[in-house]
Amino acid sequence: MSLSISPAPSPAALPDGTLVLVFHPAPGRSVTNAALAAAAAALDGVTVVDMQALYPDGAIDVDREVARLLAASRIVLQFPVQWYATPPLLKTWQDAVLTRMYYIAYEREGRVLEGTPLLVAATAGNVEEAYRPGGANLMPLADLLAPLRTTAHRCRLPWSDPFLVYRAGKMSPEDLAASAAGYARHLSGWRAARCPSPVAGEA
Repeated sequence: MSLSISPAPSPAALPDGTLVLVFHPAPGRSVTNAALAAAAAALDGVTVVDMQALYPDGAIDVDREVARLLAASRIVLQFPVQWYATPPLLKTWQDAVLTRMYYIAYEREGRVLEGTPLLVAATAGNVEEAYRPGGANLMPLADLLAPLRTTAHRCRLPWSDPFLVYRAGKMSPEDLAASAAGYARHLSGWRAARCPSPVAGEA
């Protein structure tokens, strides 16, 4: 199975719904992320974008990405965790898009994006037990996502607990299907829930 979601819907045509940006460095070899993306794309009001297929050379069209974000009511960042980090293209995207929105064009872009709920969906190849004190990877997988949570806080994007999948690329077809169905249920529940204010608790 490969990640074959259409890579380039027009931002102007994006429905007022959920935007799932998939950052997989090798979409043609993706199994787990491809299944998750397909499950998300099957939901009404969800647009899934294969970012690696759209930007294979890493040259981000910032105007396009800003327009895409501002057209969405909710944002999902989906990716595999590799060597305890996000894929390089996701960091490139953050540097290009969020820097402009929040440091160069804050009043007309960053301020407008504030309040848009953000969800992270991350996959890892190891078992869940490896992500704990004393395990092979020392700490919970969710803790490795702290830079993204900090980014969400800085950008005032309400954060929800991430959707995590373990044993990526190593699951049985039945377990893979169950994970994809679980992702669809998680997205549906998150979209139906009222997200907290990004400034709740701040002075």
